[in-house]
Parts: sequence; C-alpha cells; structure tokens
Amino acid sequence: MNTIAAIATATGAGGIGIIRMSGDKCFEVLKKIFIPKNKNVDLDNVKGYTIKYGYIINPKNNKKIDEVLVSFFRAPRSYTTENMCEINSHGGVVVERKILEQCLLNGAELAEPGEFTKRAFMNGRIDLSQAESVIDIINAKTDNEATASFNQLQGRLSKEIEGIRSELLDIMSDIEASIDYPEYDIEETTNEKAIKILNDVKEKLITLENSFENGKILKEGVKTVIIGKPNAGKSSLLNTILDEDRAIVSDYAGTTRDTIEEFINIDGIPLRLIDTAGIRDTSDKIEKIGVEKAINLINDSDLIIAIFDCSEKLDEEDFKILELIKNKKSIILLNKCDLSQKNSETISYISNLNKTVIKTSMRTKIGIDELYKTISNMFKNNEVDFNDGIIVTNIRHKNHIHKAIEIINRNY
Repeated sequence: MNTIAAIATATGAGGIGIIRMSGDKCFEVLKKIFIPKNKNVDLDNVKGYTIKYGYIINPKNNKKIDEVLVSFFRAPRSYTTENMCEINSHGGVVVERKILEQCLLNGAELAEPGEFTKRAFMNGRIDLSQAESVIDIINAKTDNEATASFNQLQGRLSKEIEGIRSELLDIMSDIEASIDYPEYDIEETTNEKAIKILNDVKEKLITLENSFENGKILKEGVKTVIIGKPNAGKSSLLNTILDEDRAIVSDYAGTTRDTIEEFINIDGIPLRLIDTAGIRDTSDKIEKIGVEKAINLINDSDLIIAIFDCSEKLDEEDFKILELIKNKKSIILLNKCDLSQKNSETISYISNLNKTVIKTSMRTKIGIDELYKTISNMFKNNEVDFNDGIIVTNIRHKNHIHKAIEIINRNY
C-alpha cells in the first residue's frame, strides 16, 4: 500500500505537534527529511519502539525546519501493522504544515480522514467495532463515555459477540452430527440443548440491545428540554447551570424565540440542555414558530424541566404545560420562591402532582444543588447503569443485535 502522512494533533498552537506516516516507504521518506543529531545513527537499522532526536530539513537546500523527536514503529508491531513513524515537533500550524509538506514532496500521500485506523482494521489489527470506538473516545464528553468507548476499543463487545457465535457454532455442529450419523440416538438431546442455548443466546442479545438506551445517553447526552411560560425563568436557569450569560434575560416576555442548546456534565451525567421559547398564545408569527418548536421538543425529550412562577396564580397556559408533561419524565421547578408568596394554591396544587417538585430562585441560586442531585439520582443511581459492563453505543450494532433476536424468534 502507498505511504500516507497526516498531522495527527488538533489544529492550533500547542507545545507539541505530531505528524504521522505509515506505509512501506515510510522510512525511505523519513531518511530524506530527517537528520539525526547523532551522526552515527543508521536509520535503516533503528529498532521499533525507539525515539531519535534530530532535525527535519528541506532536502533541496538542507535548511532546518524544526527540532524534533521521531518515534519508530516497525511492521507488524505498529498501529497500522505497517512501518510507521511519528514526528514530534513543536506545536503550531505553520511548523506542522511545513513538515507535512516535506513528507508529501518526498514520496508520501496525504491520508484521508480516519485512514490510519482504517488500515489498522483492514490489516486485521482491530475489528470494526474497535475501529468505530476510536472516534467515540476522541469525542467523549464525560468520564463514563470515555470508559465505555475504551472498553469497546479493548474488544469487550467483540469478545461477547464472539462468545455468542461460538455457542451457536457448537450447537450447529451437534445438529449436523445428528443428521450425518442418525444411528446414534442423540437427536432428542440435541433438540433440548439447541433450545436451551438459543434461549441463553437470546437473553444475552436482549441484554446487549437494552444497554443501547444507556449507551445513547452516554454518547448523545440526556436530551433535556426547559419549558415554561415567558418570564418563568427558563433562560435564567440555563445561564445559572452554565455559569455564563448564554441566553438573553429581560423583563420583556417572548425574548427567547428559537432554541438554545448547550452541553453540560452533571455528576458524570451528560445533559444536552435546550432552552425553548415561552409557551403561550401569541400573534407574533416568529414567536409562534418558536412555541410550536418547544412543544415538538417535549415529545422527543429524555427529560423535561418545567418552570412555573410560584408568585403568580396558575392560568390556562400553565395547565396546558402540565398536561403536556403529564406522561413524560420531568422535574417541576417552582421558581421565584424568594419573592413574597402570593399564591399558596399554586404551590399546593403542583406539589400534589406525581412529579418531583423543587422550589428555586434563579436570583439567589436556591434549589440548584437539589436539582443537580435529582438529575443524578434519576439517571445514575436508579435507572442507568454506568458501570464497567458492556454498553452498546453504536446504532449499527444495536440494529444487528435486534435482527439476530428477530431471527431467533422466527425460527423456534
């Protein structure tokens, strides 16, 4: 295969930048552009898993580009199983690009996105599920997501699937033996064994499929929609949780007209927090679109935080919101509890609903810690298992597992 090269570190200024090369001619290209500080070093005989100090040069004029450390990896003991090297340079867009340019001018080709991992897969070093986990580790937003992705990279899901496959192959061998050697009285035993194994396999597959809901939360976050009437305190809640002025807050109703989305980590639980337009009847066409969008998000949410102004009486719009969240996983915030309580009926009515109710004040931060604890208990302790077990996070894996379950159901 051709020799490929690419910048492996993120774009931007930093202490270190890495330019990676892989392929049969990797070291031929390197010899043209790298001069070891120790003149006695023979690059053709450098052992794998070693590092050499020196300079990257422009071979046309021998001008030094940067002072570097080069890591050597000899086939097949490398990430791609090919000859590989990693040029550790000073970080910075200009330096990294100049080194990459020399790699390309002297025999390497620019790698496609993900091509190093693709080669690791194509060359048999990792399987497809492990290859897919690489980007999940890179994009992990919480410790739990990183742990689940790392477990998949280590092949835990692959080993589980391979174990299931081995069970099925064993029973297939018994069935074929009963067909090929009918003189042996093993058919009844084989039938019983086949049914037992299929039941066991089905249970394992169902467990894996069910873990996808946890995996989806790990990967995408708990889709949390903040709803309420205008000026109930929705945008103030978003700003309080983020600890920044992300949304505009004013005394004028209808300030928020479109959704505002941010990602936050609460006690290891990833939340995709969405602030919405205040729900009310309005003649403003733009605000009306925002209200409709908020209502649609309610039906597609994992969690709803509904905010009510407990200093005011409940009206028709408040009851409409309560009806919308009636059968949804939700937390009710009675906001502005620091103001004079003019409406004890509102507090009493909402507190008697079958929902978690928290008194809050966005101005004084009352109730925010209780909100965090409630979310943590709801998604971490009681309902979502974030331990070291195998968690399916990829929709492709989930679909294949579901198909396998359907096939078992159809055939016995």
